[in-house]
Amino acid sequence: MIKKKILNPGRIGRINGGFNFIPHRFLTDGFLDSLIQIEILLYFFLILASNRNGLSFYSYDAICSLLGLSADDYIEARDGLMEKNLIAFDGTIFQVLDLPSKPVEAAATKLSHNSDRRQYCYQIKRLIQQSLWEAQDGQ
Repeated sequence: MIKKKILNPGRIGRINGGFNFIPHRFLTDGFLDSLIQIEILLYFFLILASNRNGLSFYSYDAICSLLGLSADDYIEARDGLMEKNLIAFDGTIFQVLDLPSKPVEAAATKLSHNSDRRQYCYQIKRLIQQSLWEAQDGQ
């Protein structure tokens, strides 16, 4: 068994001012696994930026600028977190919600990960090229 000891007693984290946290079950109950990378980034940002009630007032522009997100990525992440019942958003204010009893699975047909999209686009491109080559061979 690993003996747990404080490595730097002078640097123990303390709660000062606003505070929100990530419950351990976010990891153990599969919530982390249910998110794509940009959703994780936005979720953690909103936790860091929120007050003790989970409220954050950062604007779309500020979030995109701070996180280096495009408008499409921001919207995809925001909508994904709302669909998974992790945040609420009224157009102005975000609220990080208490975790639901279990992770909400995204729609199976939704291509939400950028690498999935690139792979999908590549497959479509390949099929179009193959069709064009076959059409040229048939003439």
